[in-house]
Amino acid sequence: MTMISDALICVLMEDMRRAGEAEILPRFLGVTADGIRTKTTPDDLVTDADIGAERRLSEAFSAHFPDALLVGEEAVSANPALLARLADTDLVVIIDPVDGTWNFAHGVPLFGMIVAIVSGGETVAGLIHYPLTGDFLVARPGKGAWHIARDGAPTRLAVAASGPISEMHGFVPLHMFMPEEQAAFASRQLRFCRTTTWRCSAYEYRMISTGAMSFSLNADLKPWDHAAGVLIHREAGGYAALLGSAPYRPAMTQGRLLLAPDLRSWEAIREALTKE
Repeated sequence: MTMISDALICVLMEDMRRAGEAEILPRFLGVTADGIRTKTTPDDLVTDADIGAERRLSEAFSAHFPDALLVGEEAVSANPALLARLADTDLVVIIDPVDGTWNFAHGVPLFGMIVAIVSGGETVAGLIHYPLTGDFLVARPGKGAWHIARDGAPTRLAVAASGPISEMHGFVPLHMFMPEEQAAFASRQLRFCRTTTWRCSAYEYRMISTGAMSFSLNADLKPWDHAAGVLIHREAGGYAALLGSAPYRPAMTQGRLLLAPDLRSWEAIREALTKE
């Protein structure tokens, strides 16, 4: 399994920061119709910032990891067969150049950049960068999860404390579930204090990994959305698994992923979301 050193983490962070400054920040609030295109659905968007940032990150990471498979969200959109190689490749760099593209394209300041390094089928480094605020969430197995401020100051992360369902806040993206599931999930959300969705994995993982929110239920398993975030959340003390109890793996593309403060909370949240 590939080990990621402190020095390399710093280099990767700088690569992400430079790509954000060059390709993303200049285009925020300056996105025009000519710079926005749709992919699978009318609200599944790609912008010039996505394309430019992924190109820059791919070039930089190819130099650091010359033997790695690069799996970028936009590269997979152009060549879906690329995603199937993730499970059988020893070293993979997964890139989400602009997570929260819908927000970005409409002037909403909730977007980020996500990178995961996967070795032997497990995430060995997860990095989330927030270009507008200049900070990061970073984790490696066994080394904790950290918030790195713009000035480099580190703060260790911790998930929310366990508590009763009625006091929990969480993320449930109803619009992403099948129509026949939406009514059931909508009514069961009332068992919690509050649920919402921000259309941005980078910020939703920030909220559950810092303890601001208790849980997250995800309807779609794209590796660029979850491979880094699940590691960060786990290193902050959290527990994650598919609703059927299977542990999450970066190569997974099917299933409902639930993240909670601990196993006991996870079981209680699953019951609240799935039982009449």
